[in-house]
Amino acid sequence: MKVIRTALLLSLGFGLLAPFTWAETPVPAKPPEPVSPPAVKAAPKMEDPTVPAIKGKAGPENAFLKRHEAFLKDKTEILAKGPIQFLLVGDSITDGWRGKNGKETYDKAFGAYNPYNIGIGGDRTQHVLWRLDNGEVEAIKPKVAMLMIGTNNLGNALDEQIAAGITKCVENLRSKLPNTKVLLLAVFPRSAKATDPFRARLKNINETIKKLGDGGKTVKFLDIGDKFLDAEGNLPKDIMPDSLHPNAKGYAIWAEAVKPTLDEMMK
Repeated sequence: MKVIRTALLLSLGFGLLAPFTWAETPVPAKPPEPVSPPAVKAAPKMEDPTVPAIKGKAGPENAFLKRHEAFLKDKTEILAKGPIQFLLVGDSITDGWRGKNGKETYDKAFGAYNPYNIGIGGDRTQHVLWRLDNGEVEAIKPKVAMLMIGTNNLGNALDEQIAAGITKCVENLRSKLPNTKVLLLAVFPRSAKATDPFRARLKNINETIKKLGDGGKTVKFLDIGDKFLDAEGNLPKDIMPDSLHPNAKGYAIWAEAVKPTLDEMMK
């Protein structure tokens, strides 16, 4: 009996010495935060470069339409000085002739021809077509129209479509100004590096529109793009700082490159 009682006490003693712990309830793992799929850039809306269109939403505050109306007034004022002999048609690159980078060279190189510049920044071929259809070249008979357009279509149309849009611009000018010769410039190089995909596309477009030239009888095709490039085919910052628009040096290069051809076409 004594032995049993001793064993029982020992058993209770060891139980008191053993650590007492509560069983822990497992905490469920926090579910991973949902990972959003990478944003997919929407494909650019494709446009038809051959269909005349205004830029932006129609209305009294439309900047494109305001510029168009201003050109109609410009034409009247220029005609008051005498016949317009030289018409310039294009986008912001042509528009820049009237700005700080191009104005001095413009006046010196073309002033004798009482020029009329209808370049608008951001224009694509369809916008030029709309403007030609809406009075900008009415009542004038220039000897030469210099056209350079198409670079702004690169994000919204295929190369063959852009070439078709440029072709339509040439045809429109020839239809409305049958006695005017068209000096069709190859679309200028853009992007700093010669390896940029835009360069290959522009080469493809220019090779197509080159066929519009007939030696100058009615259309003279002229590619002066190399004049802006360095030996490696890159666009130097001191000619086109943003790799698209010429600065004062770039406009001087442009004028020097086209002047002999222009003077010959003016005869």
